[in-house]
Amino acid sequence: MSAVAQQDVSTRAAQLAAGEGCLGIEFGSTRIKAVLIGPDCKPLATGSFSWENRFEGGYWTYDLDEVIRGMQAAYAGVKREVRDKYGLTLSRLSGLGVSAMMHGYLPFDGEFRQLAAFRTWRNTVTGEAAAALSELFQFNIPQRWSIAHLYQAILNGEEHVARIDCLTTLAGYVHARLTGLKAVGLGEASGIFPLNAEGRDYDAGKMAQFMAMPACRALKKHIRELLPRALPAGEEAGRLTQEGALLLDPAGDLLPGVPLCPPEGDAGTGMVATNSIAARGGNVSAGTSVFLMAVLEKPLSRPYPEIDIVATPEGLPVAMVHCNNCTTDLNAWVELFAQFLRAAGMKEDKNAIYGAFFRQALAGDEACGDLLSVGYYSGEHITGFGSGRPLLSWADTADLSFSNLARGILFSSLATLRLGMDILKDENVKLDKLLGHGGLYRTGQTGQRFTAAALSVPVSVMETADEGGAFGIALLAAFMRRRRESGEGLQAFLESSVFGGAPVSTLAPDPRDEAGFARYMERFKKGLKLERQAVDLLGKEGD
Repeated sequence: MSAVAQQDVSTRAAQLAAGEGCLGIEFGSTRIKAVLIGPDCKPLATGSFSWENRFEGGYWTYDLDEVIRGMQAAYAGVKREVRDKYGLTLSRLSGLGVSAMMHGYLPFDGEFRQLAAFRTWRNTVTGEAAAALSELFQFNIPQRWSIAHLYQAILNGEEHVARIDCLTTLAGYVHARLTGLKAVGLGEASGIFPLNAEGRDYDAGKMAQFMAMPACRALKKHIRELLPRALPAGEEAGRLTQEGALLLDPAGDLLPGVPLCPPEGDAGTGMVATNSIAARGGNVSAGTSVFLMAVLEKPLSRPYPEIDIVATPEGLPVAMVHCNNCTTDLNAWVELFAQFLRAAGMKEDKNAIYGAFFRQALAGDEACGDLLSVGYYSGEHITGFGSGRPLLSWADTADLSFSNLARGILFSSLATLRLGMDILKDENVKLDKLLGHGGLYRTGQTGQRFTAAALSVPVSVMETADEGGAFGIALLAAFMRRRRESGEGLQAFLESSVFGGAPVSTLAPDPRDEAGFARYMERFKKGLKLERQAVDLLGKEGD
């Protein structure tokens, strides 16, 4: 090790020993990840835990015991890396934050005992409630929002409703376990219940409308009392208790008293991680699901069922296009090819298979050689599907090649997002650029290039794109300290302390890719009729 490198390690070790690191933990759809950053906001150590949702009892869900096990495993990974890199046991932090997949339904009683299985964002079983609330509020309420799940449970006459004392999200649940406080950030709150015009709290008028609905007499508490507090970025949202410290680090090395920032959803932390919180900016997060966040300069002309109105962690309005299905189909094909290699007695390397998919997709026909892929593994509200059944179709004259298959699967992962983007274009929403992060952007520039073509907007990717929301919530924890010390705003903090001068790769839309994607979209729209028949006639186990 060079003298310069040794000096850097010594400096980092001293900073961590002094408790100057901030930790972010995100509970994503397929991975729980922890990222430790230093006082200069550079990532120093990471840890992770892989998991998957399950379809049980009619709902997509995760077990809360696994939530805790996964959090502990991810934190243990950070501790190991700190020990291996810097030769010390991590025991002190200057800030901590929790992020998780937005929305969903987690009700608890007065003893904070879980009353129903966690119903995730992926469920599309609240159509009746979402439609009724959208009509009542004259504001789009997506099926995955917490209030839609609550009202559907009321309409279903579910026994547990009368015993609900607290309703929260996954991020809010973990935060409560660590601090004892029921709170969420403004971005997360905006996926629970609509915010007011100022974007600083839940809309009191809509709460009154909700409680006036006859069915809501089933609730024993006002909706205001059921929901966690909504707090803006920069505020302290409690401190790590002794019980919370042991929950996170059962070895007992982590000291309590660490301040926590308001817990956020993956949409908000993704915006922070990509410096996309200002008007005319936005980001695309592409993993198991894919969503586009566009910070608005002005309100949309009317509500759209395809567009969610949420908020940045500071409460600015954001148009969100959320699609339930993105890379699941790609992952399934990669697993299939890995099984083929094993069966053939050949070396299996999933990273190499992913590389081949992304690399060969660039060599495919511009419009995928007349192949059609619809990667709907679950329902898709934008196109009106309550459930999905993936399909692949091609004409007898089509060029069935690996390159066209790879290109078609990647195009399909972005096709539904394009339908939502078309609405924003009709509303004259201006975007100077989009920042991409998530699994679609980890392998070369193919995902970035195809996203630019699908949305007709330049797409940028930063070196930290793979760190994702865990990095974003760590930054919000660091911002909490900075805000307390200097009063600096979040945008100024990100520009001055995090992303100023950071390497960024930007790709403008390639006209040939744009033309090919437009042709593919015409086929995809027609193919949705075939998808409808597949779902209606064949369905899937559990539907």
